[in-house]
Amino acid sequence: MSGMTIDLTGKNILITGTTSGLGRHFALTLAAAGARVAVTGRRIERLQDLCAEIAGKGGHAFPLALDVQDVQSIKQAVEASEKALGPIDILINNAGVNGAGRAIDITPEAYDELFDTNLRGAFFMAVEVAKRMMSRHKNNPQVTGKIINIASAAAHVLLPGLSLYNMSKAGMAMMTRALAREWGRQGVSVNAINPGYIETELNSEWFHSDKGRAQIATFLRRRLNQAGDLDGMLLLLCSDSSAIMTGAVLDVDDGQSLLALG
Repeated sequence: MSGMTIDLTGKNILITGTTSGLGRHFALTLAAAGARVAVTGRRIERLQDLCAEIAGKGGHAFPLALDVQDVQSIKQAVEASEKALGPIDILINNAGVNGAGRAIDITPEAYDELFDTNLRGAFFMAVEVAKRMMSRHKNNPQVTGKIINIASAAAHVLLPGLSLYNMSKAGMAMMTRALAREWGRQGVSVNAINPGYIETELNSEWFHSDKGRAQIATFLRRRLNQAGDLDGMLLLLCSDSSAIMTGAVLDVDDGQSLLALG
């Protein structure tokens, strides 16, 4: 994005999974670009702290309790977001869990937990928001909406010990293309970002261990990515500069997926 300034002033963005990690970073980044953001998750106190931080930097954010495994919770959160901020212009489907473990050890309960979060939740979030976007587009063809799914390099590169995670992210990549094809003529663009390994509070301890540093040494550029490395692609997809992009599943991983991850 060198030489470009992305101004999202006037845009209303709903982000799932913003209590920590990438979702939290996305909220800060998009609010700094001028967007009004609805931050969501199950730990409401963290959302309130995030909103206070955004407000302290001159931004605007609104906290919403959301459990993406619950379709009724999804409907309530979308309704509350539009009541508080106005029509949703952009949805960032970010909520997810990794579900580490050998396939033979995975219980039906663990399977449902991961897929209900990573794929089922993302699907019904997209559907609930897209219905509203399509209705507005029908009334005014100049009004369009954007959905951005946060998938993973695991969508197409096997991460050992993460069979369910790989399966869910591969599903999200295909879901992105399917929804883009179905909704393209109704004013809704759907794209996805495939991050590689990015340092977050959940994995920081591992990557600073001897084994974690050894893993980093196997990466193409022998370095770990940071959340901010996704900012350029995120801002592009949220901006009018991506008007002709839909159905794209974009690797943003510093070349990690060119080698065998894991």
